[in-house]
Amino acid sequence: MSKQQGTNNLTDLNGGEPCCVPMTEQRIPAETAATLAPAFKALGDPVRLQLMSMIASAPDGEICVCDLTPAFDLSGPTISHHLKTLRDTGLVTSERRGTWVYYRPRPEALRQLASLLAVEPATAV
Repeated sequence: MSKQQGTNNLTDLNGGEPCCVPMTEQRIPAETAATLAPAFKALGDPVRLQLMSMIASAPDGEICVCDLTPAFDLSGPTISHHLKTLRDTGLVTSERRGTWVYYRPRPEALRQLASLLAVEPATAV
């Protein structure tokens, strides 16, 4: 598996505006697909999807890595690798405070992914 060099991430898109028309309404432009694919790929891993869920649902809007690591039967470096992937794709931000790192979701990034996947409810005929 090759690593992508110089990939785009969600921070490259429209700064807070919805990134795209739902895929059910219009074809995704190649540039948009190339920008969004790494985030979807990152969320395609079960551990990263669980980490993202824990970060996004943190009561105070952020969570310490010290609260994330014990939830998994994985080593600290493995958890750090998964968190770095989420950070590199623009899904989360982090801030070091002393020896701990705190993670916050990027709601605008999640909105970009959600806008692409949005499906309007079927209308009654």
